[in-house]
Amino acid sequence: MAVKRAQLVGIAIAGGAGLLAFMLMRSIVSNPSEPTQVAVPINATEVLVARRNIPLGEVTKPTDFRWQTWPTEAVTPSFITQAGGEEAMKLVTGAIARAPLLEGEPITKDKVIKAGQGGVLAAILPSGMRAISTKIKEETAAGRLILPNDRVDVILTRRERNPSGQDEAVSDTLFSNVRVLAIGQAIGAKEGAKTSEDNANTATLELTPHQAELLARANAMGEISLSLRSIADGDPKGRGPTAAMNDQRGSTVRILRYGVPSRAYGVN
Repeated sequence: MAVKRAQLVGIAIAGGAGLLAFMLMRSIVSNPSEPTQVAVPINATEVLVARRNIPLGEVTKPTDFRWQTWPTEAVTPSFITQAGGEEAMKLVTGAIARAPLLEGEPITKDKVIKAGQGGVLAAILPSGMRAISTKIKEETAAGRLILPNDRVDVILTRRERNPSGQDEAVSDTLFSNVRVLAIGQAIGAKEGAKTSEDNANTATLELTPHQAELLARANAMGEISLSLRSIADGDPKGRGPTAAMNDQRGSTVRILRYGVPSRAYGVN
């Protein structure tokens, strides 16, 4: 009888232990533990970024910028970092934006220029390029819908005498994909602007030195018109203006009209 009672006690203990184990396992499965988050330190540097959108040509002030944590491996020598101390902020205080700056964009030393280091137009002009102006009016500038930073084709219209001795108007495209640097004295389009200044009578174009010479000559030969290009027609390789008459075989091209060669235009 004593042996039977001991067996019953053993069975009860085993059953209780099994029930306890089952309950513990169920608790673990139904309520998984929260994952442990471990902060992994990374190398970071405080770099100067734009606090707001800054248009091209705007004079900047300290409140236009803020410090932003940036991965050290992504920081280039041209970045302005907090390690520069007060001198870092002096670089951008009272400086001129050489290109439009977007909010949160890191500021590099070549994106701003201090007063006295050259005019705004000279600051935004790429190396090796020249700025040259040409007269425009509403009917020769797409109804004044051309704005700074648009791309245009430059067309020359002049009077020529045909073989029968009569004068006729002749038009040729001199250059394609030319960037407009300014309309009048505006080097940037105002926010929301759809047309250029009503009193603007000049357009300043970005050309190579040789193309600038050709445009100056063309201005003396006839009337210059600007044909606005679609954004979709932009040059994906960013090669800038091209001479429309360049057939890739020589430095000059002659246009044959009625079997008689017309004036030759040099191209780069």
